[in-house]
Amino acid sequence: MPDLKRAEGQSLAHNAGWMLFGQVLSVVCQAASFMLLARLLGSMEYGIYAGAYAMVSLLSPYSPLGSHFTLLRHVSQDSEQFPVYWGNVLVTTFVCGGIFVVALSWIGPHAAHDFTALLVFCLAVSDCLCNQLIDASSRVFQAFENLRVTATFALLANFLRAVSAGIMLWKLKHGTALEWVIVTMTISIAAAASAVTIVIKQYGRPRFSFSLLRRRAGEGVVFALSSSTMAIYNNVDKAMLGHYGMNVANGIYSMAYRVIDIATMPIAAIHAAAFPRFFRKGADGVELTSKYGAKLLSRTLPLAIAMLVGMLVCGPLVPILAGKGFAQSVVALHWLCLIPVFRSFQLSGGDALTGAGFLRLRLGIQAVAALSNFAVNLYLIPHFGWIGAAWSSLATDGALAVSNWLFVFIVRRMRLRQPASPIFS
Repeated sequence: MPDLKRAEGQSLAHNAGWMLFGQVLSVVCQAASFMLLARLLGSMEYGIYAGAYAMVSLLSPYSPLGSHFTLLRHVSQDSEQFPVYWGNVLVTTFVCGGIFVVALSWIGPHAAHDFTALLVFCLAVSDCLCNQLIDASSRVFQAFENLRVTATFALLANFLRAVSAGIMLWKLKHGTALEWVIVTMTISIAAAASAVTIVIKQYGRPRFSFSLLRRRAGEGVVFALSSSTMAIYNNVDKAMLGHYGMNVANGIYSMAYRVIDIATMPIAAIHAAAFPRFFRKGADGVELTSKYGAKLLSRTLPLAIAMLVGMLVCGPLVPILAGKGFAQSVVALHWLCLIPVFRSFQLSGGDALTGAGFLRLRLGIQAVAALSNFAVNLYLIPHFGWIGAAWSSLATDGALAVSNWLFVFIVRRMRLRQPASPIFS
């Protein structure tokens, strides 16, 4: 048993190491990309791009209808089931993603004057189709615990975006949001085609099964809803800033939030490596997954605190690297710098619930957070602009961090008293 635990720990460290290595290189590429992009677009065009992207990302998690997460859950337990789960992922993503591309292209110009149909179409193709296929391909390798390839997918796309932003800045000096999304759509199509091809060569051809799709539809929809609630409380504020025409404010706020996302990447890398194991440990109940979540928290919390200190110290570099138009992003970053700490608690507690089979409970927590975030932003953004959005984000992430672990403890106590109780499952 000690040898098994040691081997498991070494495997986790190996996978997390690959994810972290890929994430570090991705961070470098993303940092270069969004700094170059900021200089290319300026705060106004960057704000238009950020607002339109945020609007698309509210719907894009529904493209695969959670089928890539059901693949991760069931293939990590039984690899023989891969062909049918993979076939269902591809069919679902192409059908639903295609519908969303058409719908968003029509909705975009009605949501905000600066969101043209072509701009939203390019973003929707990238995010609703291509990025979902790349993510699904990553889940396949994650299910087989081959996270070296998972890390490579993200790294390649980020590297190509950074190179493209650099070439555009060199050639054009100043570009528009539309020009940028056309370039990124081209990159996303190439990356998605490559990712799907690699999966098929590595693990075999897909096979569609309508009966399996119907049987797992409910579970997949719950996964999709969970992903969409995360997208809502992470991006609805940027979409609303775009809707109200606060494009400069949106550029300032989105730049700071981008730094937060990058600072959270090491935490996400550890959880990506550990996620399949939450499902395996969850077969024995929430007690094991909660202990595992606490163990991961002991690793991610010091990273989050280090990121917080780094952002406080290095924040003034943002306008130097991105341009003077983003000077206020330093203030926004100082407001938001607690978010990585909150997310270390949020992810560890949330994954403990999901792994133990309480995905609906986690969905409920996130749905309340998303609705509350939207409701509060309806008042805060028109009155306080990006500062109101920052207040709302802090409150939402902080509440999620507390709520996830609070319900982990509640479920543990109830399961100990009533082992067969299905109340939360």
